[in-house]
Amino acid sequence: MKTLYEATSTVVGGRNGHASTEDGTLDLNLSVPKSMGGDGSEGTNPEQLFGCAYAACFGGAVQVIAKKKRIELSDDFSVTATIGFCEDEDGAFLEATLDCYLPGVDVKTGEDILNKAHEICPFSKATRDNITVTLNLLLDE
Repeated sequence: MKTLYEATSTVVGGRNGHASTEDGTLDLNLSVPKSMGGDGSEGTNPEQLFGCAYAACFGGAVQVIAKKKRIELSDDFSVTATIGFCEDEDGAFLEATLDCYLPGVDVKTGEDILNKAHEICPFSKATRDNITVTLNLLLDE
């Protein structure tokens, strides 16, 4: 396997710490949400960061599949990731819901694009059989 890109990130202080990337493009404070026992200060959290990353990666996979199928996506197509932090008797785990808005695409085509994108997306591959991922196709009303 050929590595095309590597990103290096460091967090000092865990969930209530500070996150940064080696190249300085990301430099932000972290905080624990009140619902998880934190003070809810203004920092972000791992679930928000994971959601942004998953949505961006999945959106890229959607573009790859649409291009292969010769389908032109609208400039305002979007992927919204909702990441849930859950607990049960076995400990903590994540769940993800990806709401995908593909304006102008019919249901059959849209579902095909999403299912194929889920097969090739690196984040989907990383989470496969590890967390529940729900794909939703959002349509024009």
